[in-house]
Amino acid sequence: MLTFTVRRLVLAVPTLLFISLVIFLLLELAPGDPMAQVPLTVPPEVKEKMREALGLGQPMHVRFLKWLVQFFWVEPQILFDHVFGTTFAEGKLRVLSWQTRSPVMDIVVQRMPQTLWVVGLSYIVGVLIALPIGIYSAYRQYSVFDQVGTFISMIGFSVPTFFTGVLLIVIFSVNLGWFPSIYDTTHKVTDWDSLMVQLRQLAMPVFVLALYNAAQISRFMRASMLDNLNQDYVRTARAKGLGEKAVVLVHVLRNSMIPVVTVIALGAPQVFGGAIITEQVFKVNGLGHLLIGAIEANDLPTVQTLTFIFALLIVVFNIIADVLYGILDPRIRYD
Repeated sequence: MLTFTVRRLVLAVPTLLFISLVIFLLLELAPGDPMAQVPLTVPPEVKEKMREALGLGQPMHVRFLKWLVQFFWVEPQILFDHVFGTTFAEGKLRVLSWQTRSPVMDIVVQRMPQTLWVVGLSYIVGVLIALPIGIYSAYRQYSVFDQVGTFISMIGFSVPTFFTGVLLIVIFSVNLGWFPSIYDTTHKVTDWDSLMVQLRQLAMPVFVLALYNAAQISRFMRASMLDNLNQDYVRTARAKGLGEKAVVLVHVLRNSMIPVVTVIALGAPQVFGGAIITEQVFKVNGLGHLLIGAIEANDLPTVQTLTFIFALLIVVFNIIADVLYGILDPRIRYD
């Protein structure tokens, strides 16, 4: 297992370099000009100086290499300096946003708590709801619980989140006035009352995303459980006199979790990427909102950095899923 993990980590390096090159080329070749929003009253020579200040006058390969050095070398040093109080990255040029002229990673760190509060909590809630529902629905196939769960899952997976979000705002915010329709990103939790305020403004966006995540994962969990409940090893375990609880929750569940782990692990990067549509509906100032704003302003450094971070997380969680396979199923041997 250790050899496999090390091998996967080594292979991830050229994969990430190739992904970074593809992202850079796609954004560079895409139509649009970061100077398009500059007023027409600005003289052409001033615009040209602004382009040079943004680094647009340099060749494409030079800008790509600079971005790689800044992202893979300078930014880790910034983190190291912040943790240990050193000065290795002092005075070095970082990845700067064309909109704000401030480091992109500083903006990401500022937006991350809002995304984790909303999207991260909703994903955890969705997984905790989906797993027991999928397990019991498979064990009680075609029961009333299974049929109701299937119906709700189909609704949660089919109805788009922007419709569900607007519907909840109309019912619980406009008509009933129970929850705020706009997420206050400046709110800080300091005591019990502020925690209740935070939970009230989290209720609707978390419910919207948790319903969507739970609907998807519960269907995978149910299908995987049904596939394993009729296997020979289950009948053998029952013939040996094992209790039904041990058969279902130990033998069947462990093997059924293998494909579900892939769904959960590959869905985890969405937590950091943010739910773009839901963040727009509830005005959550998270990473998804940051990405939309950067795309609209043609802020290439911000878009490149965020997109590559999402790709990096997908690669990392893919490796984690592969490692968990060997833990869940002893028949799998990588070494």
